[in-house]
Amino acid sequence: MSKQPGSSTAAEPDQPATEPAVDSPSDETVEAAPAGSRLAHAPGALVLAVLSLGWLAAMLWSTRAAITSAAAGVTAISLSAYALPGVITAALVAGAAVALAVTNRLGRATLRFLAAVGAGLLVGLAAAVAVNLTYADNATTNTIAGTTAAAAIIGGAMAGARNARVVGGLAAATLAAQVFVVLFSRARDPLSDLFGAGDTQESMLDAAKWVSRTESLLAGLIAGLVAYLYLAWARRRAEGRDAVAPQVRWPGYLVAGAGAGLLLLLTEVIIRIGGRGLLDLAAALSDADQVAQTALGTSRVDNGIWVLFVGALTALVLFGRTLGPRAVEDEDESDS
Repeated sequence: MSKQPGSSTAAEPDQPATEPAVDSPSDETVEAAPAGSRLAHAPGALVLAVLSLGWLAAMLWSTRAAITSAAAGVTAISLSAYALPGVITAALVAGAAVALAVTNRLGRATLRFLAAVGAGLLVGLAAAVAVNLTYADNATTNTIAGTTAAAAIIGGAMAGARNARVVGGLAAATLAAQVFVVLFSRARDPLSDLFGAGDTQESMLDAAKWVSRTESLLAGLIAGLVAYLYLAWARRRAEGRDAVAPQVRWPGYLVAGAGAGLLLLLTEVIIRIGGRGLLDLAAALSDADQVAQTALGTSRVDNGIWVLFVGALTALVLFGRTLGPRAVEDEDESDS
């Protein structure tokens, strides 16, 4: 059959000409994909790094003052074991915050991760040198220096994640929670009396348990609130620069809110691996010290779990309150 210009078969050769229009959306998607790398920018990273380094220095100084005081005597080992968790958590936050500040403008994932680990390594080495120069030269000092350096390196590696805003929220939340815990220590004795601490050992243990749970609950609430506020602030800054900039979704808020608890549990892992010798020395001083170290370890794990879940739930609830109702299609469109 001959193909006439007016026939339907004559139009068939013209159909491939419409194919480029179908491919254009995918081209736009490919070009827009690199915009997701802007999630690697964490606002306020430099300020967070300075605050975290200051907090680490304060924790190292307070630990040194405690174990070298004249009143410490033979209890220096116990005081070192008691102060070690706070130092390690501060080193984790400092390593992550400094690494964020260093890598904030780097785009390539591999380069970003290597630079983050290097920044954490520098923080860890600086802290270890400071400990060795200012503390007494003994096995306790070496344990504190080694675990602090390891924690800073691990914190720096965390900052190499692609979504640096979540890491920034996690670091800010953990720092705020740790500051609160130190301030809360002044209220322990009044709260113990409020919860019925008396002359018996049972009443004192029950009161201490309720004080610890109150501290964990409030620390989790503060961690979740700070994580949400940081991510919300980062979202507003990103929208001010680019209205179509990618934003952190709800899993990011969940991780940032739970981050303080996650770092507390990670601190416990580092202590039980790198600081095992110090814990054993503290537990070997007496039967009472052995019971105390066991109770402290259990309490730290419970505290980390409480802070993790309360912080995650708080951040997620606050994020959920910002979500508007879903757009409902018209009935005519749904029927069609």
